[in-house]
Amino acid sequence: MPKDVILIAAVTVDGFIARHNLEITSWSKDLPLFKKQTMNHPVIMGSNTFKTLTSLLGGRDIVVVHKDDKPQEILNNIKNKQCFIIGGGKTYYKFASFLTHLYITPHPYVFGEGVRLFDVSGMCELKLKFLQLIEVDNKNGIFQYQYQVLNN
Repeated sequence: MPKDVILIAAVTVDGFIARHNLEITSWSKDLPLFKKQTMNHPVIMGSNTFKTLTSLLGGRDIVVVHKDDKPQEILNNIKNKQCFIIGGGKTYYKFASFLTHLYITPHPYVFGEGVRLFDVSGMCELKLKFLQLIEVDNKNGIFQYQYQVLNN
């Protein structure tokens, strides 16, 4: 099982990761940083997120999870020290109790509705410790916030 299980997400300022389950996210400005951070690490995603990929994620092992898959079993099969949970909202929720870090990049959008970061009611509370801020696009005020999860 990986030592670090990292949620990585681009979100709107009102907490949405997409307008709907099968949206191809063209509004995110952090894709070069995402590629740099996830390269050579396994990435875990739900089947809807997999359907929205416009190209394969070269240099990364892709693990697609389905609703009946058990996070513990999936993580037990990963030999790397780090893996990234890359979406969607139900998958973030499913792996919430295993998260060690959150890499969140707020973007200057308000959707009002859509797919929430943790897209299931009854989400457990996570206590976070701020680690660092990474510049993505200073001109447009886009930065990645990195947190350590303290209570998992």
